[in-house]
Amino acid sequence: MEIRVKCKCGEGECAEWAIVEPQGAVETQASSMGSGVEGLEIGNLCCTSPGNFTFTVGYHELSGTKTALKKPLLVLRKRKDDELRSRPELEVIGIIRHRILFKTRPKALISRAQCKEKKQA
Repeated sequence: MEIRVKCKCGEGECAEWAIVEPQGAVETQASSMGSGVEGLEIGNLCCTSPGNFTFTVGYHELSGTKTALKKPLLVLRKRKDDELRSRPELEVIGIIRHRILFKTRPKALISRAQCKEKKQA
């Protein structure tokens, strides 16, 4: 089967994307998801210095670095066109050339309140 791939953004002008790669799983509470994960805010990603990032998720902060991928990846979108139903066509909407890798364990931003000792009478 032939699948056509079109790029309308021109040479070298595609949107630059990156992969955010945390080690482990990101779990959400059922109440915050609603109907799905689309548009769900997971956390804040900040660039602290060139090539270094912090990712804050809830009460956890992860530190990571930006690394280049060996082979770039394309971000594709399937075109919806009645005339092209017999021949699928994909459109390039971005290129992924880097990943932000978080190797270390998360740092807790808050800690549990210390229990006060009871005075004995």
